[in-house]
Amino acid sequence: MKTRMNFNFKIILPVIASLLLLLAMQGQAQAAFPEHFDFGDNYYTVYGGPDLTASVLGDTEFIRGDTVTININLMNKGFITGFKVEKDLSIPASELDRKLQQTEFSYEAQKTTAIGIMGVLTSLDPAVKVKSGPQEAGSLPSGQQTENPLQYTIEIANNAQAGTYPLLLTLMYGYQENIQIGGDNKTDLGITNLEVGMWYNVGGQNISISVSVKEEARFQVTDVSGELVADEEGLLSVTYKNVGDLPIKDATVRISASDPFSTTDDQAFIGSIAPGESAVALFNLKVDETATPKMYAINSEIKYEDVDGHDRISDVIKIQVETLPAIPTSEKLGNLKLIVVGLLVVIVAAIGLKVYKNSKQ
Repeated sequence: MKTRMNFNFKIILPVIASLLLLLAMQGQAQAAFPEHFDFGDNYYTVYGGPDLTASVLGDTEFIRGDTVTININLMNKGFITGFKVEKDLSIPASELDRKLQQTEFSYEAQKTTAIGIMGVLTSLDPAVKVKSGPQEAGSLPSGQQTENPLQYTIEIANNAQAGTYPLLLTLMYGYQENIQIGGDNKTDLGITNLEVGMWYNVGGQNISISVSVKEEARFQVTDVSGELVADEEGLLSVTYKNVGDLPIKDATVRISASDPFSTTDDQAFIGSIAPGESAVALFNLKVDETATPKMYAINSEIKYEDVDGHDRISDVIKIQVETLPAIPTSEKLGNLKLIVVGLLVVIVAAIGLKVYKNSKQ
């Protein structure tokens, strides 16, 4: 048997995938026999074709900041919707014509097979990014599903809001558009010099799928105050705001003090915080005498109980603090003298007031 094709679909598939994306998004290409495609008889025009559906395997709900791989399964639900007889065999026909007609119909049934499927996943929201390029799924006859799912890596932004995010899966594939068939003679063994002309077209479908971002508590540092001076201890006040969607309770902040800071007080209890509310944590920090005056970042994290009663630990939250240069010894002595003089003045004033009151009695 000789099989002829209008073009070699397998060879040009990568070109089709890149050049006909717009065609696939605008709708299926319109079919018409090319002029040079005419070397046999066309007994039938068959209607129908592939019809692909997609479903995500596994969990579709993720956490902000996740980079995950989603698996998409494809199934072909295509079917033949009808046919038209192109060559009337109601008049006396040869055995060869009848056999060619039967043979063509068996080939036409392959019209529902999607060939060389290529899938492109696109995010419709900047909070979710698709990191993978086009994926191949091979060919898929009607009634079957992919043995190996399409795999795409997606990245969810750290500031993504809780909710559902749409993704668009654009599928492109080839399918058998029509068949022409010819032969020399019918024998007991079949048709001699059987020729089958297969004309392929390009189809496409857009399928909407979605992923969602879980509701959770999230935290930001909204205020930092306190004077941290080299070679001294100071009190650091940090305000944490729950900018997430859910409340927390029994929350404790823990800081990781590293050079030039040290502390024996690295935890602070802040209790319950509802969404939109804030709480203040206080830490006593010692600054090393060799600390360079500049901005430093101290890592902190919040351990809390969520609405389901589970213990959770937040992502690392940076605290931006500034250290001041060490106070010179002479200035310290001067300040000490001022403090002593001030205390003496207060004591003398108190004694004088007491003597005055006694004299009045």
